[in-house]
Amino acid sequence: MADQPKVLITGSSGFLGKAVTNKLTTKPHAWLDTNGKKYKVIPLGGKKFWDLTNQKYVDYAMSQYQPDYIIHLAAACGGIGINREQPGKFLYDNLAMGMNLIETARKYGNLKKFIMVGTVCAYPKFTPVPFKEEDIWNGYPEETNAPYGIAKKTLMEMLIAYKNQYGLESTNLIPVNMYGPNDNFNPSSSHVIPALILKIDKAIQNNENTIELWGSGNVSREFLYVDDCADAIIKSLEVDTTPHPINIGTCSEIKIKELANMLIKIMGYEGKIVYNSDFPDGQPRRCLDVSRAAKVLNFQAQTKLYDGLKETVSWYYRFKKEKGFEDLFDSIQ
Repeated sequence: MADQPKVLITGSSGFLGKAVTNKLTTKPHAWLDTNGKKYKVIPLGGKKFWDLTNQKYVDYAMSQYQPDYIIHLAAACGGIGINREQPGKFLYDNLAMGMNLIETARKYGNLKKFIMVGTVCAYPKFTPVPFKEEDIWNGYPEETNAPYGIAKKTLMEMLIAYKNQYGLESTNLIPVNMYGPNDNFNPSSSHVIPALILKIDKAIQNNENTIELWGSGNVSREFLYVDDCADAIIKSLEVDTTPHPINIGTCSEIKIKELANMLIKIMGYEGKIVYNSDFPDGQPRRCLDVSRAAKVLNFQAQTKLYDGLKETVSWYYRFKKEKGFEDLFDSIQ
C-alpha cells in the first residue's frame, strides 16, 4: 500500500531494535496505526552498514526511504567497565548520531514524529528516589557513565529547542536498565544481568565454588523487560506528546545481591558470590517514577522480574546450544 505509514528504526539489529521491529511486524502482535493500517518498517542495522555519525548516511537514508516516523535506538553503550575505558567515544558517537538525525529530520519537514530513547544514566548521581523527570538537570550524572548520560541529555534539550523553533514533533523516552532475549552478552561491554548470567554459567561449567562480582552488591537497580519497553515505544507513535522526558520502567527496585541470588536460583548454581568493593558500584539507587508514562502513554510494564529473568536465561541456553557461545557476543549497536 502506497500510503502505509513508514517507520525508520535506527539500531534495528540491536537488542531493543529487534524487540521493536518484531512487535511492529510479526503476527499476531503486528501493530496498526489509528486508521487501521499496518506500519511499514524500515530497519537500519548497525554501524557496519549505516554510520550515523556521518551526515551523508543520514541524509541518504532520509531521502531514500522518506519515513513518516523515526525511532532512534542506535547507541554506543555498555557496562561500567567499557564506560570507563571509552568515555570519549560514547560521548561523541551518541551526540553525533542524534544531532545528525534530528537536524536531518528538521530539514526533511514531512516527518510526523521523531522518537528518541534516552538513558537513565542522564539522571544526577544522587537523584531522590523515585526519579522524577523534572529532576534530570538537578546535578551531575554518576561519573562512570556521565559522558553517555550527558550526550543523551543534550539530545533531549535539542528536541525541546527544535520543537520551540521549528515545530519538530518528538517523544523522548527514558527507559531504566533493560534486559531480555537478544541482550549483549559480550563480557567486555555487557550490562549487569547478562554479565551475571555469563559469570554463573561459567562457574557451573568449570565447577567453581565462588564467583567474584564488582562492587558491594548493596546498590539497587530497577529492571525493565525489553518487550515491555518496545510496547512503550510503539504506543508513543500515535499519542500526542511534548519533547519533555517520559520515564519508562516498573517503579520497583532490587539490590544487586538479591538479583544475583535470584539468578543463582534460576540457573541452579550452588556456589557462593564474593563481592569486590575495590571496584565502583555506580549510582547508589535507580528507581523511576512512571506516573507520566501511565498518564501520557497509558503504559504499564507487564513482566515480573522473576518471570523475565527465567525467559532470558532460557533464551540464553537455547541460543548457546543452537548457534554457539561466540555468537552471543553481539557488537555494540
